[in-house]
Amino acid sequence: MKSKKIKTFDVVNYIVFILIGLMVLVPIWKVLVDSFNAVGVYQFRLWPDKFTLDGYKTILHTKLLYKPFINSVITTLAGTLFGLMLSTLAGYTLAQDSLPGRNFFAYVLLFTMIFSGGMIPEYLVMKKLHLVNSMWILVFKHGVNVYNFVLMKNFFEGIPGSLYEAAKIDGCTPMGIFFRIVLPLSKAALASIGLMFAVTVWNDYANVKIYITDPDQVNFQYKLRNMIMDGDTPPTGYNVSQTTLFNSGIIMAILPFMLLYPFLQKYFVKGVNVGAVKE
Repeated sequence: MKSKKIKTFDVVNYIVFILIGLMVLVPIWKVLVDSFNAVGVYQFRLWPDKFTLDGYKTILHTKLLYKPFINSVITTLAGTLFGLMLSTLAGYTLAQDSLPGRNFFAYVLLFTMIFSGGMIPEYLVMKKLHLVNSMWILVFKHGVNVYNFVLMKNFFEGIPGSLYEAAKIDGCTPMGIFFRIVLPLSKAALASIGLMFAVTVWNDYANVKIYITDPDQVNFQYKLRNMIMDGDTPPTGYNVSQTTLFNSGIIMAILPFMLLYPFLQKYFVKGVNVGAVKE
């Protein structure tokens, strides 16, 4: 039995990816440790000097965060569903060779990825659509994502043409092919792109700051950031340092997707190369 020869490239590859992994994990570990540390310190600690849950208890018992959290859940779910609906329908339409002006529409969409009207024209458009001061702006603004349109288009073009032809012979309409053939084969793409939509909507802070002034319409990220950075945390009966509270807020903000990702990992890994393989 021949022993496998270790190549220099493989060694360097492993070392590089280990270093990249540490660059990602070390900051996350620091934030996690500091969120449980009652002593507010800025130095790196492997373990908390004094363990406490007061940072999390403060956030959980702050009633001012309840409404923004519900807003974030609603906009994330609605934005993800709306974005997936538009992306799949647009991608499927642009993938049809028989569509008149197909290339023209594709170039128009690609043009918007390179050039935009600017912040002020965009604000005026949103105002005309009555989306200013409404949490629904996050749903519609992120739902129209040309990059995801292109990803889905490339994925649909990678589905073997023989499946389309067989479905047409069996009498399927274009929409019948979409629902019966295309969507069942698109689980990996839908999971990965849906996760992109969900993370984008959930983490949005800039658009809330620009378009929303009504405190009842802001999302969890915006309210949590302002509460911690401005130091206006309502009294909850817990004695917690600002550093501990800040790091606890970061963990609470990313926790939903830390719990969700393991269930979507198998689909997400498959969907990384969406549209990369063609017949």
